Amino acid sequence: MGENSLQMWTEKYRPSKFSEVYGQKDIVEKVKAFVEKGNMPHLLFAGPAGIGKTTLSLVIAKELFGENWRNNLLETNASDERGIDVIRNKVKDFARTKAIGTKFPKIVYLDECDNLTKEAQQALRRTMESYSGTARFILSCNYPSKIIDPIQSRCAVFKFKPLNKEDIVELMGSIATKEDISLDDAAKGALFDVSGGDVRRAINTLHSSSAVNKTVSADTIYEISNFAKPRDVDTVLMMSLDGEFEKAKNKLLDIMLNNGLGGLDMIKQIQSEVSKLDIDGKVKMKMIEKCGEIEFRMVEGSDEFVQLEALLASFGIIQ
Repeated sequence: MGENSLQMWTEKYRPSKFSEVYGQKDIVEKVKAFVEKGNMPHLLFAGPAGIGKTTLSLVIAKELFGENWRNNLLETNASDERGIDVIRNKVKDFARTKAIGTKFPKIVYLDECDNLTKEAQQALRRTMESYSGTARFILSCNYPSKIIDPIQSRCAVFKFKPLNKEDIVELMGSIATKEDISLDDAAKGALFDVSGGDVRRAINTLHSSSAVNKTVSADTIYEISNFAKPRDVDTVLMMSLDGEFEKAKNKLLDIMLNNGLGGLDMIKQIQSEVSKLDIDGKVKMKMIEKCGEIEFRMVEGSDEFVQLEALLASFGIIQ
């Protein structure tokens, strides 16, 4: 894909300083204080994908070690290497030696460490304790509850949150300017809608959309990401609330077929749009409750189209 390949975009716009990290201000300030004092504990970063856990870990390494950061950082993904042998050999061998060109301990970054087996986590706990003089560990996970308590008690735990709309809009606007892409406010809002605060997905969607046309519209973003247009979902909801079941059903079927959406994708979008409707609060509460019930049925294996029809029917008889 030439100079504008996604990999090049990802590396080009990955922050290299604390001031460049978006959306995690409180966490960045605390971690920056650790680095400036040269006394950083083991860290545990928890939160959804694409919100800055790996990026902040790399920024820490760059700030501490400068040009030698690659030599003093071990980065491994526990999804690929999740067994006890990796901890006993690869991680332990790296952690036991001193850092190059600095007095500060090396950094071992373990991504998706909630995928480590319990045996590997027990080995990791002992390694963290034994080699704290020569290495600091940064553990990243989506679900901190899967990390054993002895590891959590050895770390300063930071819980990351998805980026808000203002941060996504600002970041996408900055990238669009640098890449000479025309991006209006509606398109920026659409990037937030499809990403849900995930920066990686937002950049990926912007990259894919700009490959089609340098003038990126909201409709293009929704089409590229197989995401139903919010106004179409709103139309379905209002039809169902007005008792126009057949129209609502046919419109919903068209949306799903045209955008290649599955039942769970659709129910999540419906739930999101219900929250934005300008209707009575109690009606909205009943609709949200019904969305949860239908989603549970789908997860348990019920037919998607039958359940979505039942959802629309239930909206029509809400009092």
